[in-house]
Amino acid sequence: MLLWIRYGTSVSMDEAELRVEYINDTWVLAGPRLAGFQLVNEYLDYLADRNYSPKTVRSYAFSLLAFCRWLSTEKIDLDVVDTKALLKYLAACRQATVPGRPTPNVVRMDGTRVDGYTPATVNHRLTVISGLFGFWAMRDPEKKSPIPRGVNVRRLSSGERNGILAHITRGPKYRSELRLREPKRLPHALRPNEIVALIKDLKTWRDRAIAGLMVYCGLRSSEVLSLKVTDIDIGARWIQVLGKGRKERRVPLDIDVAGVIQTYLLVERPESLSDYLFLVAKGPNRGLPLSPAGLRTIFRYHRITSGVTGGNPHALRHSFGTALAEAGVDLAVMQALLGHTHTDTTARYIHLAPIHIKAEFDAAYARSRNLR
Repeated sequence: MLLWIRYGTSVSMDEAELRVEYINDTWVLAGPRLAGFQLVNEYLDYLADRNYSPKTVRSYAFSLLAFCRWLSTEKIDLDVVDTKALLKYLAACRQATVPGRPTPNVVRMDGTRVDGYTPATVNHRLTVISGLFGFWAMRDPEKKSPIPRGVNVRRLSSGERNGILAHITRGPKYRSELRLREPKRLPHALRPNEIVALIKDLKTWRDRAIAGLMVYCGLRSSEVLSLKVTDIDIGARWIQVLGKGRKERRVPLDIDVAGVIQTYLLVERPESLSDYLFLVAKGPNRGLPLSPAGLRTIFRYHRITSGVTGGNPHALRHSFGTALAEAGVDLAVMQALLGHTHTDTTARYIHLAPIHIKAEFDAAYARSRNLR
């Protein structure tokens, strides 16, 4: 059967009646069944105009694609969607199976299915649909969103309550009652011996530099791939990083990683007109920037050969955050180094610092005994 292939996503011709394409520097829905879903493309254009990253717009497009395909199957028009229809759609998401996953008789240790969508995926789809109807209501004040608003769940920090700009604090944030309950998992960090084994298994200076930037500087994989040669100051040991939301930050460069990067630049990096730091070294794409798919292939291969099954790029970044927490680094400093927008995200690493927590507990216990 013929396949439509769009940026790593393959769908059958039956599904290709409605698909996602990258047209005119933005992600949009396309296909013969697009009639009735033009609002979706207007919403995606609106997100691009608001300077949302292409990756965010892409994820929104695929979530809306799943919703629009379901509406087409159920023969429901977008303008008559109500809460009852959304409940039916969420039930369909929970019962759906993901192609390529194990059979339904395979379950996780906690008893959950491994062939279905996670609660986070379903909630992301709900959030995207809520944004779509919010956009519709913004254009047409008489249009009411079918998603119930729910209760106020936003808690203000002390700085927001008492700061000099407290009067302009954003209003309460509401969480829809349709959201699924998500399990709260701590970041997974590698043990020191696993980090050593994984980095030793890397054969090129480029791959070692990439891994070093993640585990010793805390960079995300997207941040590593977006680095330019001019973003690295080896002499002063600083990195200029462009993070999520195009937020810039400066991160100290580990001295050993600086040496690996310098060796890569002098020995391995192919001649190229590209100013990106990490380039493809072999094959027809030699000299072009390393792609996210290429980076995933590298780590997938070395996870097998090194035996470190959890050695993915983000686990290396989690290891950096855990090391900072165990060293007792201030939470605000950790937030700046990791590029987090909210301290709540950074605070997750505190729970992964047993050495630091035990030291504080022992100190408090000793003080309490001295006061008796």
